[in-house]
Amino acid sequence: MASTGHVEEPKNFAPKNPPKLDPPKSDPITVEELAKCDGADESKPTLVAIKGTVFDVTGNASYAAKGPYRVFAGKDASRALAMSSVKPEDCRPDWEDLPDKEKTVLGEWMTFFSKRYNIVGKVVS
Repeated sequence: MASTGHVEEPKNFAPKNPPKLDPPKSDPITVEELAKCDGADESKPTLVAIKGTVFDVTGNASYAAKGPYRVFAGKDASRALAMSSVKPEDCRPDWEDLPDKEKTVLGEWMTFFSKRYNIVGKVVS
């Protein structure tokens, strides 16, 4: 069998009932704006960023104020996701220095979120 250079994505990333997602947006979102979208204020969306890409996770109670993954809401949680950590101190954007295994895990999280949540912007300084 000839190699095409394409690696088939694992099936476990596909949601059972794939949502209809909007086209990705690249709206600039500051760190301060992102922090206000931490699930505590129901009048604002709940946002999680991975590698600077901002996902709208509103409606998923896991990221809401009392949810088990609330620590990721309102932040670029790249490092924590790569490390499979829910420690607040690990919820930060730097991930480039991590071992390859953790970078792979981060890529898997990016794929997971991309198949479930709308991309609403990019984190800017």
